[in-house]
Amino acid sequence: MHNSRILHARRFVLSLCAALGLVLLSGCEEVKINDLTPSSLAENPSQIYTISMRATPKATAMVPGSLVPRIVIDGKNFTMKASPLGQDIYEFDYSLPAGRNQLAYYFLVTFQVENNGVVSSREAYTAVRSVSVVGRYVLSLEVNRGPVGAKVSILGRGFTPQDVVYLDDQPARTVFESANALGFFVPAVAANRNYRVSLGGAAGNSPVGTFRVDGGMVTVLPDSLSLRGGENQTLTFTVPNAAPSGGLLLDLTTDVPESVIMPEVLVPAGQTSVTVTVTGGRPGTGSLFLKGYGSGEVTIPVTVK
Repeated sequence: MHNSRILHARRFVLSLCAALGLVLLSGCEEVKINDLTPSSLAENPSQIYTISMRATPKATAMVPGSLVPRIVIDGKNFTMKASPLGQDIYEFDYSLPAGRNQLAYYFLVTFQVENNGVVSSREAYTAVRSVSVVGRYVLSLEVNRGPVGAKVSILGRGFTPQDVVYLDDQPARTVFESANALGFFVPAVAANRNYRVSLGGAAGNSPVGTFRVDGGMVTVLPDSLSLRGGENQTLTFTVPNAAPSGGLLLDLTTDVPESVIMPEVLVPAGQTSVTVTVTGGRPGTGSLFLKGYGSGEVTIPVTVK
């Protein structure tokens, strides 16, 4: 008898919980709410941000015209207006207080249903969601492909001198031009494939887009250097196509840095070649290495006597 009473009690509690669950979920089942607002919004001078959602009626017994979409933000309740973007889409323009870069909100939809001549009020709501307002954002890459060494521009807002552009995980030489423009030189990475471009800095990491690195050939004359300490000799680099806007930076390194003294090698915009002067330093034997061309690297033997 005692066990029978416990069993009946358990059944009663389970039935009650199920009934409460149906009541709580009924509104969500009768109206489907989709948040259409991105997780981050670009900062604008007006400090007014549009939050939008789609409320799709699912209940056939819903009273026409009874659906009222609302947004609860910063503890205040506002009625949303129909959006010109499409049916069942609603939006609200929120003025973010000065000094704020985040906001939290949830959607609340009230409506009425009619069953057997009886009209009852219902509601559906979403979980609380946070949105960040970012002062730095990327609009576009100037171009989406180019060879190693090409200078590429990025347009956006909120850039700083500390920002660094990455191709996958490879940092690129980055040039700060203004708060609205950055430039970077395509680093010496493997050619003929796509790379994920991102921007890293104190404000965090931001995706930029996809960039394809094209292969290329370069001619170096002479193809080796032999000089004495203090002696000068010229070295000419020729590429098959005219250098793009901003020039073409040749990634040249050496394993005998104390023996070779030379400037940065940059093919001027619109030109196909550049000549630089190499000065002999301490005696030594090694090579100059030009990455990103030919089979991946061009080697120029160097001897300083």
